[in-house]
Amino acid sequence: MSTLHMLFLSWGVVTALLICLLIYRSTLSTREGDQIFLNASESTIADEQRAIVAKLQKLSAPITALTVVSGVLLLVTAAFWLYQGYKSF
Repeated sequence: MSTLHMLFLSWGVVTALLICLLIYRSTLSTREGDQIFLNASESTIADEQRAIVAKLQKLSAPITALTVVSGVLLLVTAAFWLYQGYKSF
């Protein structure tokens, strides 16, 4: 397997992981309430909302990291492809 194929494969894996995390974040955010009016007896709903917000905040760092890694891999792959084309020209 050539280096270019390995770069494309690794970019695909990282991007697929990123897409899965983005889908998971969007399903979590649909359950998050923007504004909730609760009385004292509905504290479990507030706890659920706090848990959802905590999960969303935990996901932001891996999503940012995977976005950066995916972008860098794409740029490296494009640069390597251009280099190979220039070398064979």
